[in-house]
Amino acid sequence: MRFDEATIAGLFVVDIEPHVDERGFFARTWCAREFAAAGLAQRMVQGSISFNNKAGTLRGLHFHAARFKQARLVRVVRGAAFMACVDLRPDSPCYLDNFTISVDADEHRAIYTPPGIGLGFQTLTDDTLIYYLMPEFYAPPEERGVRWNDPAFGIDWPDAQRTINERDANYPDYDESVLV
Repeated sequence: MRFDEATIAGLFVVDIEPHVDERGFFARTWCAREFAAAGLAQRMVQGSISFNNKAGTLRGLHFHAARFKQARLVRVVRGAAFMACVDLRPDSPCYLDNFTISVDADEHRAIYTPPGIGLGFQTLTDDTLIYYLMPEFYAPPEERGVRWNDPAFGIDWPDAQRTINERDANYPDYDESVLV
């Protein structure tokens, strides 16, 4: 795998290195040794999928409480999505900076977000499937969110007819108190 650090410290775009032959290709998408060599979380305990039937579906911006911050490895396995990441670590030199990238399943690319990063996405195609690996077990009381279009982040979302659920649509603007 190839790890390219993004404009936010600790956030990486992870590309596979396919071994190609007449049948297609084979590639690793997760390897604890390679992630350790890159200084990233080496233990993942849970995988989850997010299926989104309509283009324009927006989820986020999601993160976890400060006492339960966790990394994520996120990959589009079908379709395409615009991914938006925001640095919510008050002690980070990149605090409140955003990083965005459009990811297509055909690229087999993943985004590694370190603990303390808010993540959201908007699907660019119908029937988009996104796969998450996480180093901690699901803990609903630790979930947090902020408004996807909070001007403090300056995210340039794609123009689209959006589908967003009530919870995500009603998250507050960012305030450090939401980190607790």
